[in-house]
Amino acid sequence: MNQEVLAAKEAKVAELTDKMQAASSVVMVEYRGLTVAEATELRRNLRAEDVEFKVYKNGISRRAAEKLGYDEFSKNLVGPNALAFGKDPVAPARVLAKFAKDHEALVLKTGIVDGEVVGEDTIQKLALLPNKEGMLAKFASTLNAPVIKFAMTVKALAEAKENGTVKSAEEAPAEAVEEPAAEAAAE
Repeated sequence: MNQEVLAAKEAKVAELTDKMQAASSVVMVEYRGLTVAEATELRRNLRAEDVEFKVYKNGISRRAAEKLGYDEFSKNLVGPNALAFGKDPVAPARVLAKFAKDHEALVLKTGIVDGEVVGEDTIQKLALLPNKEGMLAKFASTLNAPVIKFAMTVKALAEAKENGTVKSAEEAPAEAVEEPAAEAAAE
């Protein structure tokens, strides 16, 4: 019996270790005082962002964290804790921080983002960032801005020329038009 229990615990440690390695971010929260309805709402919000939320025993969490070298993370394993695992490094922090604003019983403790242990203040900063799709959209708009500006300038010049407000090079005063040296030598 003892060997079976030990083997079951080792299997849970191995499962949690794999989840922690596979996730882009892991956020630890203390959920003491949340009602069942609030916990259900939180899980629904996390699921919508493709974030897994699970409660593990502190001993199992501690062993998994120490196995991966996250000793700072394991020091915060006191009290009733839950872990949120996200493929997107920002999603768990964003959803949990937003929920914690309205529900004081949920306390952000620590996290692991891209293999580095971070504190509650870093989690709060991550929560302010948009999700991956939002970041890609901002990046794309930054790349498109010069092209759009150029297209708008060309369009404005074409419209102005159609209206007759822009003079062509032939209509401009002779002293304003400089001829290239090669053309001048040819004449």
